[in-house]
Order: sequence, then C-alpha cells, then structure tokens
Amino acid sequence: MQLHDLKSGPRSSKKRVGRGSTRGYTSGRGSKGQGARSGSSRRRGFEGGRTSLIELLPKVRGRGFSPVRQPMAAVNVGELEAQFEDGATILPKDLRTAGLIGRRDKFVKILGDGELTKKLMVSAHGFSSSAKELIEKAGGTVAIVPKPVKKGAKPKEERTAGSTPAANGS
Repeated sequence: MQLHDLKSGPRSSKKRVGRGSTRGYTSGRGSKGQGARSGSSRRRGFEGGRTSLIELLPKVRGRGFSPVRQPMAAVNVGELEAQFEDGATILPKDLRTAGLIGRRDKFVKILGDGELTKKLMVSAHGFSSSAKELIEKAGGTVAIVPKPVKKGAKPKEERTAGSTPAANGS
C-alpha cells in the first residue's frame, strides 16, 4: 500500500474550532462571550432573549382549538349518478361507504358538476345552487343535515355582538 492509495475516513460531524486553523483564532465564533465557549449551543427557536416567534403566535399549534370553518368534502352530482340507483336515499354515511368521501371528512357539500337523471333523496350539510336545481329537476329531494353543536354552546342568536353585558348597559 502506498500513500496515494489511502482514502480519508468519515469526518466527524462536529468541527473543532479555534485550534490554529486558517480562519483565525475565533474560527467564526466571534470574540468572547457564551457562544465562543466550548459546549455552547442554543435551543431551537431561541432569539437572543426576546419573545420568540412561536410564543408570539396564537396558541393553535396543538389540540383543543379548531378552525372557525370546518372544511367540507365536495361530491358532484355526476358521481351520485354513477354510484347510486334510481330512488335511493343518500346520507353522508352512504357517501363514505361508497368511497366518495374519506373517513375523516365530517361535512359534505354536494356540487353541481355533471348530469343527473335519477330521482335521488340526498341529505348533506350543504348544497350548491346548481346541485340543488339539478336534483329537484330530476324529481329528487334535498335535505340539509344540521351540523352538530358543541356541548354548552349558546345558540347563534344569543352570540350576537349586541348581546354582551356591556352593550346592554348592565
């Protein structure tokens, strides 16, 4: 084996700085201070003592908070035409078993893309105006399924801006 046959091994992941390299005696660590000392490291997201960005943002990064608007799974009337028989009653659970919506989709909206010739009784959380028109034109019926209300939540008319104690003068 000759000297030119040798291969360099894997490098260590941590660079040893401040030991006479060509970058100078500080080796990119600045002069003096905590960051110049050996073993110094800062936690992820640390911004020098000021309030970090993650602390400034509202607390929506974990569980317990849900968006104001829940996303709805979209199903077109053309898909209903292909999947269901004439005279069928369609509920959101039927759409799930047919594979038209995913198992995590909570709310369903029927959209008006496609043709519909079958008489269907469709229940969903929302309908576009064109979908409603197509279903009723084919002789079917449309029923809106109410969204579940959280326990202890006030009805919508009680949550209006004018019903706060300060607004009533009490």
